[in-house]
Amino acid sequence: MAKLVSIKKLMQDAYKGHYAVAHININNLEWIKAVLEAAQEAKTPIILGVSEGAGKYMNGFKNIVAMVLNSMDYQKISVPVCLHLDHGSYNAAVECLEAGFSSVMYDGSSSPIDENISKTKMIVALAKKKNASVEGEVGGIGGEEDGKASMGEVADVAQCAKLAKTGIDCLAAGIGNIHGVYPKGWKGLNFDVLTKISQTVKMPLVLHGGTGIPDIQVKKAISLGVCKVNVNTECQIAFANATAVYTKQNKNDLKKSANKVFDPRKLLKPGCAAIKAKCIEKFNVFGCVNKAK
Repeated sequence: MAKLVSIKKLMQDAYKGHYAVAHININNLEWIKAVLEAAQEAKTPIILGVSEGAGKYMNGFKNIVAMVLNSMDYQKISVPVCLHLDHGSYNAAVECLEAGFSSVMYDGSSSPIDENISKTKMIVALAKKKNASVEGEVGGIGGEEDGKASMGEVADVAQCAKLAKTGIDCLAAGIGNIHGVYPKGWKGLNFDVLTKISQTVKMPLVLHGGTGIPDIQVKKAISLGVCKVNVNTECQIAFANATAVYTKQNKNDLKKSANKVFDPRKLLKPGCAAIKAKCIEKFNVFGCVNKAK
């Protein structure tokens, strides 16, 4: 029977090996199947990320755990798979740990640092009882996540040091990165701050907003201690574009029963292939191909 792994060993191995594990957000069954297939083919450990919004869309966190575990069994997945709450509130983190998630991110970055630290400690204590792992955050990530917009900020190094001592397994820190598509005129990642944070906390770091960051910057961030890179929007765009091409190519046959081009299994297939291809592309950039143990 399939078993999920925590993020802890994945991050430790990546930190020592100077590569990053891909965190791919899942949004439905097609995402789960495509990402798992890509990870198995590339022989890479994989982190399946779930936002609170996606959790509601997929009928709750318990349902997602069942979907992932059953898919792992059905697809005969042998690479390490972590199921991780992305940008979770305190209550969502507790709910996910109870539901069987193997890792959670408690995002207290919008709260005063003392509150962020105290709540992170509580989540860490609960996670340890469940053999799960925890990601913490300092400094908001720009862009939009589940409808909540943020201008983002560059994390305070001293606050990062404090949060790193709470027992978390990895740390997300704002360094100019944003969620979604990067706007024109984006200044790029702040490597001076990233270097200071990495040298101070000496632990695996997380880069959110992986969509649209030039590969050369991603690779540099990994060389400076980033061990987990989050990707969501890029897969959504690839899925949408591939589905649009299919519907355009087959629009004249949508009302005909002969080829059943309207069958959702056919309709969604190109999108799933596009997700898989995008994942493998990212695995190669992150350096995690053939790192499954």
